[in-house]
Amino acid sequence: MKIDENSGFTRADINTARPLNVSRRGFLAGSISALVLTVSLPAGTGRAIAQAGQTTPGTRIDAFLEILADSTVKFRSAFVEGGQGIYTAMAQIVGEELDVEPGNFQVETAPPGPDYLLIGGQIRFTGGSMSVRMSYDAMRKLGATARQMLLQAASERLGVPIETLTTEPGKVVHPASGQSIPYGDLATTAADLPVPETVELRSKDEFRWIGKPHDRLDVLDKSTGQAQYAIDLSVDGMLYGAVQHAPRLGQQPGAFANEADVAAMPGVHSLHKLPSAVAVLADSWWRARMAVEKLEVEWTEAPAGTARAMPDTFSSEAHKEMLKATAGQGIAFEAEGDADAALASSAKVIEAAYDVPYLAHGQLEPPSALVRWNDDGTLEMWVPNQAPEMFQADAAKVAGISADKVIVHSPMLGGFFGRHFLYQTANPYPQAIMLSKAAGRPVKLLWSREEEFLRDALRPIGTVRFRAAIGPDGHPLAFDAVAVGEGPTGRWYGRQPDKVDSSSVEGIAGKPYAIANKRVGQIHVDDPAIIGFWRSVGHSMNDFFYESFFDEMADAGEQDPFELRLKLLDHSPRHKTLLQTVGDLSGGWKRGPFEAEDGTRRARGVAMASPFGSEVATIAEVSLDGGEVVVHDVWVAIDPGSIVNPAIIEAQVNSAVALGLSSALLEEVVYTDGMPEARNYDMYPILPPERMPRVHVRIVESGAPMGGVGEPGLPGVPPAVANAVAVLTGERIRSLPLSRFDFSGANG
Repeated sequence: MKIDENSGFTRADINTARPLNVSRRGFLAGSISALVLTVSLPAGTGRAIAQAGQTTPGTRIDAFLEILADSTVKFRSAFVEGGQGIYTAMAQIVGEELDVEPGNFQVETAPPGPDYLLIGGQIRFTGGSMSVRMSYDAMRKLGATARQMLLQAASERLGVPIETLTTEPGKVVHPASGQSIPYGDLATTAADLPVPETVELRSKDEFRWIGKPHDRLDVLDKSTGQAQYAIDLSVDGMLYGAVQHAPRLGQQPGAFANEADVAAMPGVHSLHKLPSAVAVLADSWWRARMAVEKLEVEWTEAPAGTARAMPDTFSSEAHKEMLKATAGQGIAFEAEGDADAALASSAKVIEAAYDVPYLAHGQLEPPSALVRWNDDGTLEMWVPNQAPEMFQADAAKVAGISADKVIVHSPMLGGFFGRHFLYQTANPYPQAIMLSKAAGRPVKLLWSREEEFLRDALRPIGTVRFRAAIGPDGHPLAFDAVAVGEGPTGRWYGRQPDKVDSSSVEGIAGKPYAIANKRVGQIHVDDPAIIGFWRSVGHSMNDFFYESFFDEMADAGEQDPFELRLKLLDHSPRHKTLLQTVGDLSGGWKRGPFEAEDGTRRARGVAMASPFGSEVATIAEVSLDGGEVVVHDVWVAIDPGSIVNPAIIEAQVNSAVALGLSSALLEEVVYTDGMPEARNYDMYPILPPERMPRVHVRIVESGAPMGGVGEPGLPGVPPAVANAVAVLTGERIRSLPLSRFDFSGANG
């Protein structure tokens, strides 16, 4: 069956714009024994959404919270769990004010709907380390409101003033009489009460669970194999699908040379053509994969000028060199003082150009989607995603139906890293929709690892040119940076030609160092590859660029890079305290080279980063062994303002250090002839356990507004390692990964 010809779907269905405002399918129903409650957002954070019913985010009482008859709590999280600990943090926040032990929560991801558009009342997106910090106040009020309604219900039942009642975990207590009533017994009565407009929140010194370590709610299921990911799910009567993508993006399937032979293979149901791919449906995924890989396809070239078609001449190396050679100052994103004048008049000016490669996501769970067309005309999807409303709206366009006829289930993610965004041609759910429609059966589509590497949405190649003027005191007088390339924010949210894509310069602009004259600009150059968000986004590369060049400025001025940072942070106590903290955590700053107790020659590098509302300072201790970089210890001081669960923060920092180190040492996607060379981990190495350093974490609560924790631990690792390597080798490496360089001559 040829979907392009027979199904009514076209390639344009996949490449249409994605609106954010979608109608909510009203399927949440309050149990007769449950208090079902929602909460209004703080003033200024929400607005009415012009949709059916004119729903305002956070005002429907059946959206977030159910207190069940057994006094356990079902909580529908607006944000998706992908290993970052969202479910546990939400249970701690709501439970703190509701007076329920976090362990007595059942947490699931909420369905699409305007109730959950907590980010400015317009969007729901799990990413950017936003989940806890963007919902913290609203979730506290949610718990406190539910508790107040339960107290009122108990007051009416016992015939006592509400002021004489209090709560203990899971129950209302009347101390004078010693009576207590479980929350579950009060739920039905409480559900009929008016929602109070104002409630009193606990003071910080009363917190029992917020700010304290608490076991992850998902640990048992994950450790016993009971956790259900999209890859684990099934429905009655489904077929399994496997795909073979075109070798180059934009190519389209032509004739099958062996169609009859493949169609006759055991278990094969049907063969299909898709935009830039072919698929086989079968009674098992293994049979579908064996068949689709045997299929001999004549691939036709995309017409000249086709958007996002990959030319057969494209190579990542040539693209990087073109970016580095692109001249000009670009559009200014940040400008203070007069950097050009200071550079022109300075006696000492240094220049450098840095670059980093494409990176794959490489999450543990391969992409998958389970799709079923129901008899009532609705489309039901179980799909890993970071933005249920966006996926719902786009699936509706692909399917040719209204958004309220699309039911989206959001399973726990088997890895996050920015992979589960709404990437065109880099996600299997549009294919699954088409295949299910064509076959008239539910379809579970799973990409093999090879197809995942072929169609991943990559972190883009990045290049930056730096110039700095160094004054007589050794301090930088002027700083100029020009980023050249394309950022993922502009690609997926729309680029304005006269403005800079913030994801291209974050980590270079906005640095806290006191440099009087500075300019940061960007030159936009389209990236031919599918690019996307990667853990810590622009910070993942730009802090490597900036913090490495900072050490170059320090060396040019004959300054110690740690001490120079301290001097340039005199005006910012928060940053200075954090830098001093990481120095103390490491046992005292020493740059090296120095001899360690085991006789190895080592050095240390330092870096700072300000990602996603948090501040981070990082020190790495490094040696060289047989030409290979060995990282022994990484110290990280993180200031997220205030915290919910320190154990989760420490785990997230460890995870971020691992990924940051993997990208610094090993990872690189290489394109030749318009195709990626790596199609599995054999040619895309990631950090092995034996190369993971000891990680030491200290959390600093400055009292600043709450920042994120999932991504901030990553950006400081590559520059800290690179700065240490420069001390050992006497040469500055301005390109990653470090595995491309032979350091055997520098061993000692």
